[in-house]
Amino acid sequence: MNTHTIAVLGLGIFGTTVARELSQYDCEVIAVDLNEHKIQNIADLVTKAAIGDITDYDFLKNIGVEHCDLAIVASGTHLESSVLAIMHCKKLGVPRIIAKARSHTYEEVLYEIGADMVIRPERDSGRRLASKILRNQIDEILHLDAETAIVEFTAPKDWVGKTVQELDLRRKYELNLIGTRSEKGEPLNHSIGINEPIAADTILVAIAKSNVFEKFDYLGHFN
Repeated sequence: MNTHTIAVLGLGIFGTTVARELSQYDCEVIAVDLNEHKIQNIADLVTKAAIGDITDYDFLKNIGVEHCDLAIVASGTHLESSVLAIMHCKKLGVPRIIAKARSHTYEEVLYEIGADMVIRPERDSGRRLASKILRNQIDEILHLDAETAIVEFTAPKDWVGKTVQELDLRRKYELNLIGTRSEKGEPLNHSIGINEPIAADTILVAIAKSNVFEKFDYLGHFN
């Protein structure tokens, strides 16, 4: 396995959690914060822990951020600090930058200046919780982007005995089936007969091109 070198810039709850988790999986982690106490608390877990200002270009260069595969700008509270940190990481040639934002406005700005991904932890965790509460047939969702997800779900009762062709899933729900499972945890069967009736309790895996299918499930339309 290739070892990734990752800089975590800012050690609030979010940054500290990310740094701890990454360190458990053979990643070389450079953790940075101005607060000496935060650095001391994580120093034994990461590859390098440095006290310093993430808005200082020379400091970031001296601690080796230019050799990182990924930089995570985890401060998120002060927009100017995040902007400068992202700009410095780009100038240092870091190939991928993920940033934390506290608001939609911050998110737009950080994308504009070159962040590859912007995370709003409160929003994203709230969405995941709401999704878990509302699910009926859906077992798992992996969002690939804002419009596309891989969805694993149990065949609704109304679908049992009908064929994929009859159900017209692409038109009605913007679903593209990629496989089935007879039971949860079983290997995915990629052979889908569009004219074969769907059996009860079949687990279907599909690529969803929008949130249409999710809305139908959350509103109980498949019950």
